[in-house]
Amino acid sequence: MALVVKDRVRETTTTTGQGTLTLAGAVAGFRSFADIGNANTTYYTIFDKVNNTFEVGVGTYTSSGTTLSRDTVLQTSAGNTTKISFASGSKDVFVTQPASKAVYLNAAGESEITDASATALAIALG
Repeated sequence: MALVVKDRVRETTTTTGQGTLTLAGAVAGFRSFADIGNANTTYYTIFDKVNNTFEVGVGTYTSSGTTLSRDTVLQTSAGNTTKISFASGSKDVFVTQPASKAVYLNAAGESEITDASATALAIALG
């Protein structure tokens, strides 16, 4: 299982509650989560535009049943890391790069690492 991040991956779901999402297919002009590959993990966002709620996390795509599990929640519209209990209706689900996991260049062209990424990098480098 690898962490895979791809561009322009967006589907919809009508899954309710806090469980694994059943994906309903790619939105026009976008790719499906199949691009992530079976049993691979990815960063995701779920957005319910009717109720204005969202969740950003790490999930695992499963091609059998076309599902995305919600393994680790990084941030929610409630300001915590507890899974959102989504209401009925259609929600957008897409691949994203969370700010807390980013390494980027500042205005001077120097690399910057977010606090969460710095901790992970320090552990990886020993």
